[in-house]
Amino acid sequence: MDTLTSLLAHFSLHAGVFYTGNICGVHDYAADSQRGHIHLVKRGPVQVIGERHGVIDIMEPSLLFLPRPDRHRLITDERTGADVVCATVRFGGGGSNPITDSLPGVVLIKLTELAKVQELLDLMFDEAFADQCGRQAVLDRLCEVLMIRLLRYCMAHGLTQGGTLAGLADLRLAKALTAIHKDPARERDLAGMAALAGMSRARFAVRFREVTGETPADYVASWRIMTAQHLLQRGRPLKHVADDVGYGSASALTRAFARKLGCSPTAWLKARQDAGTTKRDAR
Repeated sequence: MDTLTSLLAHFSLHAGVFYTGNICGVHDYAADSQRGHIHLVKRGPVQVIGERHGVIDIMEPSLLFLPRPDRHRLITDERTGADVVCATVRFGGGGSNPITDSLPGVVLIKLTELAKVQELLDLMFDEAFADQCGRQAVLDRLCEVLMIRLLRYCMAHGLTQGGTLAGLADLRLAKALTAIHKDPARERDLAGMAALAGMSRARFAVRFREVTGETPADYVASWRIMTAQHLLQRGRPLKHVADDVGYGSASALTRAFARKLGCSPTAWLKARQDAGTTKRDAR
């Protein structure tokens, strides 16, 4: 299994296209702590104004991805408008995850730079601006494929800002990271991880921190806690989750969980469930 596929097996990708067509004037989008936003511009110009990233002028066909979108606004010509496809992207249970956390706040790529996906984009635009049976399902699946291509591009062109994707883009570190992702319960020491990468312990430790921004030990601990979060959300009992992620008991996992997140697994899960209930009630 390749490095990105292995990661996506843990943090499954789900895209939802929510707008296709011509937009005119001003359109506001709320901040979204659970999903990234894609704005695929077939024909502009489009101006994007965000609270954190400021003003972005898109003058030619481009793909804009906001991994952690704050409140932002799309502005187009009142008469001619712009042709766009807008979608949300969620990894795993949503919120913080090692995929979007590895990317800058704004990823903007001209479609001419994504030459190898031109056929995919053509198919996506054909579906977007037509009214055919199964259109929504096709658009969502195509958007997921596009997102994977975008992640490949970011890894290949150094657009990551540390974290997991940057580590997976390093051929030697990727071997150690993939092993950690595949078997979070296995005991890991520096010598063993360095051996997987084919490096000395000292060089591995330095390189790992340079690329990912974390020490190997901190990364293993973080990965275990993230895996535990997903298992808890799926309803797996705490005792079994502790075994799944390499802790000898529920109490040991609870202590590690509190060190990383500042609360117990039970409190964290209840807060997630309460937030979900509040969101449903507000609809």
